[in-house]
Amino acid sequence: MRKLQLTLLVVLLFTALAATRAIAQPFWEQAYKGATGVQFTVGSQGIGGEFKYNFAENAALRFGASFLPLSANNLFTFSGLKSTNNLSARFSNVHLIADYTPFDKAQWFRLVGGLGYLYSARGAINVIPSGDYKVANYVITAEELGRLNIDVSWKGVAPYVGVGLIRNFSLNSRFTANMDLGTYYLASPRSTIVGTNLLADNYQLQTQMDNNLKSYRWLPVLQLNFSYRITQ
Repeated sequence: MRKLQLTLLVVLLFTALAATRAIAQPFWEQAYKGATGVQFTVGSQGIGGEFKYNFAENAALRFGASFLPLSANNLFTFSGLKSTNNLSARFSNVHLIADYTPFDKAQWFRLVGGLGYLYSARGAINVIPSGDYKVANYVITAEELGRLNIDVSWKGVAPYVGVGLIRNFSLNSRFTANMDLGTYYLASPRSTIVGTNLLADNYQLQTQMDNNLKSYRWLPVLQLNFSYRITQ
């Protein structure tokens, strides 16, 4: 009888410990091996979506895509040149990202790394002169001067490194949200300069522009993730 009572006491003790641990670690903060989910993302790289798979209790893979279109008019002024200008940018990517949580007691901290392919990564500016220009005794009209288009592309494979800095907070038992902070290291920029009429010779500046832009290869990422867990 005493052995049976002791056995029951041990079982009850382990049951109580397990229940206490479950209460201390809510459902939305647990990491389940094999769990799957989807994420809606919004931030500096635009809007996007991801599929998430936990291949270990403290590690997961994310496969997704994002899209960022931008445009602005008359953002720049050029000394000695009256003009209208149109700026546009488009950055779109597909990516495979890994998350790793190294510390059990710091679930708010994740190491993040992976690769992205930017199938569209370009910025362009179109300059249209306006008014007439007097050069010595000659008057050159805007039509005679021509137009100028400058296009820069960072298309290609880009490694990504970053961290997750905010602990998951629950919107309900399946919806959570957190944040990523990181950067892509882009491919070397390639510029194309196309001018018409008197501006046609500006294509010769492409090499100089590539050299001037060679250090502009870091694309910062600040992203909010809104997740829905499909399976546990």
